[in-house]
Amino acid sequence: MASQPFSRCAISILFLCAAASSLCGQAPAQDEKNQNPLPPWSKAVSSGQTAPAKQSSPEVELQQAISSSGNDRAALVRNLEAFLREYPDSQQRPQIYRALVEASMQLQDNARAAGYAERIVALSPDDISMTILTIQLLEQNGDEAALRRATNYATRVLEFVERSSSAKSPKVSQEEWTAEKNRDRMSVLTMRGRLELKLKDTVAAQKDLAASYAVLPSATAAEQLGEIAELKKDSNGAIQQYARAFALADATNGNASRREIRQKLGNVWRLAHGSDDGLGDYLLRTYDDASQASMAARPRKNADAHEIADFTLRRAPQGPAFPLKDTRGKVLVVNFWATWCGPCHVLEPSFARVAADFQPNPDVFFLAANCDEDESLVAPYLAADKPRTAVVFADGLDRFFTVNSFPTVMVIDRAGKIAYRSDGFEPDTFEANLEAAVRRALALPRASPPAGNPTP
Repeated sequence: MASQPFSRCAISILFLCAAASSLCGQAPAQDEKNQNPLPPWSKAVSSGQTAPAKQSSPEVELQQAISSSGNDRAALVRNLEAFLREYPDSQQRPQIYRALVEASMQLQDNARAAGYAERIVALSPDDISMTILTIQLLEQNGDEAALRRATNYATRVLEFVERSSSAKSPKVSQEEWTAEKNRDRMSVLTMRGRLELKLKDTVAAQKDLAASYAVLPSATAAEQLGEIAELKKDSNGAIQQYARAFALADATNGNASRREIRQKLGNVWRLAHGSDDGLGDYLLRTYDDASQASMAARPRKNADAHEIADFTLRRAPQGPAFPLKDTRGKVLVVNFWATWCGPCHVLEPSFARVAADFQPNPDVFFLAANCDEDESLVAPYLAADKPRTAVVFADGLDRFFTVNSFPTVMVIDRAGKIAYRSDGFEPDTFEANLEAAVRRALALPRASPPAGNPTP
């Protein structure tokens, strides 16, 4: 299942046309100048001839219903509904319902779209993407009965997520599988909590939203928990939740708007404290707490690694595996960096020049290990900066070596011990010092890596 609810199901009317054509056989070639030909019996009437008996084949009539609609979605809805009235048990009902859902959405008739979406779900209860679309359409309708049905469907989706949690594909790592399931569970709990809040069932909504935040902290869940606390006149609770939402909200993407959250937070803070004094410090503390909670909720990559050779990193930005076992017995030079780090940008050309000097030597390997919490920032940075050394995601290597500031450059010798470490960047001496450290590490005799962790 997708990690976030679909905004719209990709249903194609062309699929229905293809299905109808395959049942009807090859249709006669049409005049290219006549894009929307009338059915044969309509032509006979218009020419004054006696209309022949209407063809009784449901497949042919379905093809005529589609063809005579042309590109008019309103006509398509009328024609398909007329077909269903005449042939309510047609084997093509699922495809017809899907075409009616899409055409109704294009006509902004969400009530009709929801009705046909519910019919599809009744026929195919395990069609989760259609179930999610049904929830969204019912929520847009907004009446109590529709919201209650949407809540029931959300419960069904949550049950599906829980059931599917027991089946992991062998092609997916345990970490990726756990992260995906947590995202799914968080999304569905937040969705159901939102519906319950609209139904004014604040007890159930608070329970679901708190569970969602516990699975994976999100700005959306925190904001809605803040609204519930505000309804309950719990100023401190509302301040805490709105501050979490503000800390977690992305400034440009997602459903949670920082501007709106800031307005809600400022209003509650002023009601409680009389002014904005102290709000900035409170937000900074909350940001640190929320960031730590968000990181703790994510699976720790390479958590079981005990030495460098145990690590499997990912190449940036696409993410193919990069196992460090292939560097065993070699000298490894690692530059820990982040996209937001100004000195890291200045250091990169110097690091690349040292790497280029040692490129012919197969016993030394240079890596630039990215440590951004938001990995989506890395691809555009690499596209613009085009570093000349191999770039990987740190994936816990920074945690292993207790890297707390950037840039940090290390030389790991053949035995897996730290032979050189530079926290920070001195432009005048960096290249000479790093080159000398690499040469010293290469000069050491080959030896089997010792058991245990590298010496920090």
